[in-house]
Amino acid sequence: MVFRVTLLLAFFGLASCFSAEGNLQAQDANSRLVQFSGIVMSSDSLSPVFYANIWDKSKRRGTISNGQGFFSFVVTKGDTILFSAVGYQKAKMVIPSNLPENTYSVIQFMKHDTVMLPTAIIYPWPAPHEFKQAFLSLNIPDDDITRAEKNLDQQRIQELSLSMKMDGNENFDYQMRRYSQNLYSVGQSPHMRIFDVFAWAEFFKALKRGDFKNKYKDNKD
Repeated sequence: MVFRVTLLLAFFGLASCFSAEGNLQAQDANSRLVQFSGIVMSSDSLSPVFYANIWDKSKRRGTISNGQGFFSFVVTKGDTILFSAVGYQKAKMVIPSNLPENTYSVIQFMKHDTVMLPTAIIYPWPAPHEFKQAFLSLNIPDDDITRAEKNLDQQRIQELSLSMKMDGNENFDYQMRRYSQNLYSVGQSPHMRIFDVFAWAEFFKALKRGDFKNKYKDNKD
């Protein structure tokens, strides 16, 4: 009976020792954790660097900065932190091992990195001489040439220009001319448009288009 009691006391003593040692290890591990926060900024313009990669090399985990360049994640004292972003040189820092608190904040500046890429010439054929040979031997159908010549005909272009409506610049110019004409006759009787060169120009354009002929034909029918 005494042997059993002694064995139980020894077992509980060993269990309490292991428990105390585990608690000390857990407290030591928790004391080494650090809430690492900061802002990533450009060194020349002091603008935030968004979506920059912040990587804990020691623990192989990390985060990215937000739209304002801010980041925050948990690291361990003594860890090596790497900063990288597209268009910037990489940066590195080490979390101090003798931090008195479990929080650490930094402002990380990053320098612009210019990468000069060689000129790339893309050909639809494997080699330039094959592309040249295929281009010189290109056989364009006659109907395409006829269609192109018809589209470039001067008379056809003139007809299209007469039937085309005014664009924004022409509408603006027309409205400004009307506005200036109204200002010219403010406080008096409007001047007769028979002496208006712009009115005569519009009349000749309408005459060429056949506007009056169409109206006369419609009234006659």
